[in-house]
Amino acid sequence: MIALWTILLTGFVFTVVKTGGESNDRPIVGILTQEIDYNLNKKYPNQYHSYIAASYVKFVEGAGARPVPIWIGENDSYYEDILNKVNGVLWPGGSTYFFQREGYADAGTTIYRIAKEINERGEYFPIFGICLGFELLTYVAANRVEHRTSCSSSNQPLPLEFTDDFRESNLFKDAPPNVLRILSEENVTANYHHFCVTKKDLHRVNLSDEFHVLSLNRDKKGLEFISSLEHTQYPFYGLQFHPEKNLYEWVTGKNIPHGIDATIVSQYFANFFVNEVRKNSHEFRTKQEEEQSLIYNYPVTYTALKNSTFQQCYMFKKSDRNDLLIENNV
Repeated sequence: MIALWTILLTGFVFTVVKTGGESNDRPIVGILTQEIDYNLNKKYPNQYHSYIAASYVKFVEGAGARPVPIWIGENDSYYEDILNKVNGVLWPGGSTYFFQREGYADAGTTIYRIAKEINERGEYFPIFGICLGFELLTYVAANRVEHRTSCSSSNQPLPLEFTDDFRESNLFKDAPPNVLRILSEENVTANYHHFCVTKKDLHRVNLSDEFHVLSLNRDKKGLEFISSLEHTQYPFYGLQFHPEKNLYEWVTGKNIPHGIDATIVSQYFANFFVNEVRKNSHEFRTKQEEEQSLIYNYPVTYTALKNSTFQQCYMFKKSDRNDLLIENNV
């Protein structure tokens, strides 16, 4: 069945209405891998090429989606192919640099371009960026002009300071009152970042009209930064904080909120993103290709045993991705 889409733009709110199709009840999320970070490489020296913290895998699984790793360091045809098979993309947080060759930011730049093209041809395709993924979203939108500001917001749980028009957004327009109350009154958003994006930063790279700022916060020195936003035209969303940590990361001494209210709001963001993903109908060519691409083909490592900040990680060797690409004729 061919799906017909109507895109209605009203102020900051974009609404995509799908007619002639059904919600995808077997959604698959592509999660972008990342260069193995410094601390993991120290604990597992020169063993791995890239990784995904398992909390991001659980984040989408817990809302009803299955994850597929998207490799860094590939060519445009690979990203064209995989984005036309998955139903949306998650950009996880981390600690990599944007200037590393064939890394996280290079892949993000290509994914952003292709995702825009997919949406422009009438297929709903969301991107959801968390922490570094949030920063990547504005970085690639700014044509890779660095505009972040150094800040001090590590181990800092905060309530959100909503902007006046935050309800005029896809991300929050249907949020239940108890979720909004918790977010605005309690220290439930887990912040762990040394760079921030401010409203002045967006203005400096001519993105003030491209993104709708939904909430603000202040770091430990009083610097105001953007804590959530969404694109004004495409279903692209960014959270500077870490909702997945409330649910799935348990390292002590990091001020991660784990109370019932913290889990309620984190689950809200997971459910929101996966519901966006359900609006896309992409699929793999065969069931075998789909099964071979899922993250369950790879072992998960209990990295907390080696004092990692991540409870578990999926860590990949370069041969892992090469073998899969050969199997799937990509």
